[in-house]
Parts: sequence; C-alpha cells; structure tokens
Amino acid sequence: MASIRLTELSKSYRPGTLAVDRASLDIADGEFVVLVGPSGCGKSTMLRMIAGLEECSSGTIAIDGRVVNDTPPMDRDIAMVFQNYALYPHLSVRSNMRFGLDRRRQYPSLWRGLLSGDYRAKRRAETLQIEERVLAASRTLGIEPLLDRPPRELSGGQRQRVAVGRALVRHPKVFLFDEPLSNLDALLRGEMRTELRILHRSLGATMVYVTHDQEEAMSLADRIVVMRDGVVQQVGAPTELYERPANRFVAGFIGTPAMNMLDGTLEGADAPHALVQWNKQSIALPVSRWPALASRIARAGRITIGVRPEGVRPCPATTPGALAGRLVAVERYGALCDLVAEIGGSRITARCATPEARSLHEGDAIHLLLDGGAAHLFDERGTAISPAN
Repeated sequence: MASIRLTELSKSYRPGTLAVDRASLDIADGEFVVLVGPSGCGKSTMLRMIAGLEECSSGTIAIDGRVVNDTPPMDRDIAMVFQNYALYPHLSVRSNMRFGLDRRRQYPSLWRGLLSGDYRAKRRAETLQIEERVLAASRTLGIEPLLDRPPRELSGGQRQRVAVGRALVRHPKVFLFDEPLSNLDALLRGEMRTELRILHRSLGATMVYVTHDQEEAMSLADRIVVMRDGVVQQVGAPTELYERPANRFVAGFIGTPAMNMLDGTLEGADAPHALVQWNKQSIALPVSRWPALASRIARAGRITIGVRPEGVRPCPATTPGALAGRLVAVERYGALCDLVAEIGGSRITARCATPEARSLHEGDAIHLLLDGGAAHLFDERGTAISPAN
C-alpha cells in the first residue's frame, strides 16, 4: 500500500475558472478517505488527477513518496472503479477480472511456448498465479459462482462486485472509487457500503472514494474531505465534521436531516446568557460555552444559530423560550420521527422518538424548544465561532 500527498493542487479548464483550487491533502498508508460535496465541486476532477486521467494545472501529486505528475496512469500502480462499471459485455466475469493482468503478462506469447519448453513452463506458472488471484478475489466478494457468466446476466450489485474484483486482483498501491454505488438502489447501496468497509479492513488498503452522498461518506470514511467550488472546506473524521463543523456550509451539508439554520442578531446579554433576536423572539445562549460572544455583544452583529434536529424537541406552550408554529409535515422512520414546523416563515425540523409524536398531526399548532447548549454558532461570513474547550 502507499500514502498520497497532494500539494497546492489546481486544475483549470479555461482561464479564470478553477475546478480545483490549491488543494493540499495528506492521505496515510491504509487510510480510507472520502471526497464529498455537491455536483461540480471538483471532487471527481481531483480523483482523476490522482489517477493520471487529468493533467494538473499546478501543484504536485506524490504516491508513496514519488512525484507522479508526469507518470502515465498505467505506471502509477493504482486501480480505479468507475460509476458505470465499465465491464466488457462479450467477456465472462472471469475474463473481465483477469483482463488487466493478462495485458501485463511477462510471458504473453502462446506461439513462442510451442518452441521453448522453459518459456512454456513460465507462462503456465504465470497463468496459474493469475487464476489464483481471480479465485481469491471472487471468494472475498462472494462472486465465485458467477465467474463463467457474461455481465448481462448479472444484477447491478453483482456487476459492481465484479468491477471491484477487477481492481482487487491487481494488488495496486491505491484504490480509487468514483461514485461506484450511485447506480444501485437504496438496499443494495447499504449492502455494498458494508462490504466495502469490511474489504478495506481486511486488505488494509489505501482507498480514495468520491461521492455526493454524505450518508455514504459518514458510514465509510476514516476521514472526510468536504469540497465546495473546488476549495477544500474541511478535513476530518466523520464525528469531527458532525460535531465541530468549520463553517456554515459544512454544517448544513453533513447530517440528515440538515441542520436548522436561524439567522438572527446578537443584541444583548442576560447573564449568564447572550440573547439572539430571531423572528421577533429572543433565544438564549450560554455565554460560558462561547466566551467569544462577550466581545461581540456590543457590536450587535449578525449571527447564525445552527441546531441539529435532535437538538430540537416539542414542548408545552408555557415552556420558557418555546417557539410557536404550525406542523407542516410528520415523517416517521420506525423508532424515529421528524417533525417539520413552520415558524414565522421559516421551517424547523425536530427529531424525536415516534411515541412522543404519536398524537401530533399535520396542521396542528406546535411549540418547539431549541437546546442552546447543543447549538453551533456562525458569524456573518459563515465561519464557526469556536465554543470553549
């Protein structure tokens, strides 16, 4: 396996437009890193530059300590799994999986083997080694019974396993995945996520994975790289991005349902709380959690309160700080329930246990209480205001 280092990496397709803007990233040997962001953010472009399918406009790419900017893709010792599987329809599963190894044979000539016994013996040994790799990969992925079938007889999940197996047999230094599960239905995506995670643990391989699905990123990654408009917004473990987002974009992108964002004005203090005016109501925030708020109160600046749905709960109308609104949607997911309420023209989502919401129906009046201690704060530029450690 190998480490990857990207240093000030940029890609421009035309002057003044950067698909990737000075991205720097260190990926450790054996790490599973997921590049995530909305469509057009530059994540696939970055992956293709690592693979050598796109040239870098500036910056360097180093794999296992060796700069590979000018190295052809076939010499970078990487394997890539594409979104559309890219299987040869006229070949069997076995032939698809061994195709790359056959193209790199040291003893490729069948006819030369007729004239040289030594060459024939070496070619036979090489063939056995290739077959052993194919069988080992097929057992790992559970597709051994499918080896003699053509791709047209396979389901989407089985085709995806074949594509992964074709990469696996090469024993590359780095595995690259470009949205490999986007063509699968929800159930198969969940199953394949689990299989990829188990595969990573068993191989200890370095993997770089691109997706626009943040749930996929949260479930797979050792570390997540969040991108927006070609710029890396934050790099960290899934829990770090969820609990300590660096800015408003990361906070809103990571997490399902999305974080509630309330744009208000920091206008005063009522010790030990700071007061934020939102929708003609005051929301109290504990100053002890955000010491930096004390210096901002005098400036009465704009501020955004971000609260995860699990930090909002229904409450009686008499509860201090309760926000009054009307329930516009009730979404039940087994043991959990999402309540979407309209309050002063804004929508706030609360996540609670289903029994708590059993008596609630769409159109009902509702009061919600925000947990100020679990909130996230962002300044007028969208940068997170750090809480006290």
